This record gives sequence, C-alpha cells and structure tokens, in this order.
Amino acid sequence: MKKIFIANFLIFFSFYNLAYSAGSSAGNVSSKSNYDKAVNLIKSAKNYEKKAKIEKANKRYKKALKLLIEENKKKPDQPDTLNYLGFTTRKLGDYENGEKYYLQGLKIDPNHKGINEYLGELYVVTNRLDLANERLNVLKNCNCEEYAELKEVIEGKKKSKY
Repeated sequence: MKKIFIANFLIFFSFYNLAYSAGSSAGNVSSKSNYDKAVNLIKSAKNYEKKAKIEKANKRYKKALKLLIEENKKKPDQPDTLNYLGFTTRKLGDYENGEKYYLQGLKIDPNHKGINEYLGELYVVTNRLDLANERLNVLKNCNCEEYAELKEVIEGKKKSKY
C-alpha cells in the first residue's frame, strides 16, 4: 500500500513539474497581465510621490509606461489602458502624448470617469480651464469622487493629488 502511494505521488509530482515547466496554467501561478503589473507599479509610484521620493516614483512610472505600451499593442483600444498610458506620460511631463492617449480613450468611452478627471487635471496644469470645465461637465451627474476631485482642482482649492 505504501509503495503504491509513493509511486502515485511520484507520478503526480512528475506530471506537475512537466506542466509547470511547460508554462501551462496548472503550474503558472504568476499570470498577471502587463496591465496588472503596470497598475501595481503606478500605485507604488504614487506612494513614493507622497513621500517626496520623485526619482523612485519616476522609475516606476517609466516601467509602467513600457508595460502599458506592450499591453496596448496586444489589446489595443482598451479605455483603462489608455487612461493609464495618459496618466503615466503626464506624470513624466509629456503632456502632449498624455492628452493624445486620453482623447483616444474618450473616443471609445466618452464617459470614462478616470479619463475625464485626469484629462481635466492635465488641462488645468496646461492652463486650459475652459477644456477642464468641459471634462467637469461630463462628470457632473456621475455622483463620483472624480467629479469632486476635478472640481476642487479647477477651483484651486486643491492641488491634483496625482
């Protein structure tokens, strides 16, 4: 009985290792998408920014940007990916490309809360308050924190937290 158990265990373990090394889903524990990895890097970068560790934050934004570009090639025209592409490029000071990504995302989902808020913040930073107010107007009926955040940034009551 003991020999049968050991033999079955060894057979199972051998097949498990083969599946794992072949990259099958049975053994592939870490199957995060580039998008998911990028989101984690962005969260980490935001935390570094709060601690005024800008260089470390920027390293993470750059890594996230590369992952998001790859993700956008694999799965183009995903509003959430385009939102974070806009966000990371904006955080790295590239407002022109940030705006392009945001506008591309709005063509797909004109009411995307994140894109409307972040694009509005970009417009505030680039001194285009009329366009920022247009984004605010899109968010006015959402009853969401994105509306409140953008409104305070436009009114100068609050600096963009991102």
